[in-house]
Amino acid sequence: MKIILAEGDITEQSVDAIVNAANSSLMGGGGVDGAIHRRGGPEILEECRALRASRYGKGLPTGQAVATTAGRLPARWVIHTVGPVYSRSEDRSHLLASCYRESLHVADSLGAATVAFPAVSTGIYRWPMEDAARIALSAVRQAGSGVAQSAVREVRFVLFNPGAYAVFERALEQMG
Repeated sequence: MKIILAEGDITEQSVDAIVNAANSSLMGGGGVDGAIHRRGGPEILEECRALRASRYGKGLPTGQAVATTAGRLPARWVIHTVGPVYSRSEDRSHLLASCYRESLHVADSLGAATVAFPAVSTGIYRWPMEDAARIALSAVRQAGSGVAQSAVREVRFVLFNPGAYAVFERALEQMG
């Protein structure tokens, strides 16, 4: 699995699947979630409503992932995942890692070869960027190796600003 870093707007990525840092309601919100819903159009929200009416009546649990159409985005699918809110008093890193693993699992079930991820939980959920980068890159690397290896060929981390890009770049270099 090839890991690529890119600075820019995740809604402009031409990939098989774009991962959405969603909230549990799946109904859109701010940040990446709002941008994906706005640019993708009403088709995404329509499928999210159907998911809420069927399998996810109480919302998508933290650390899980589910796919919908990508609507008007330059991708085939959007994979929605709910990241944890950062807490200094409780270690929730396993939930953040699960967002990446579960998203790749969903990508595999769809047959997606290329996936674009944002920095899940680093916005309104306040996860420190350095820690989030380490967790994200480790989870993706682990999913790309071993017995239950993901078939995704390329994972692209799309970072919204130069600061986030630099943090991910340092973390990737430190991992070797």
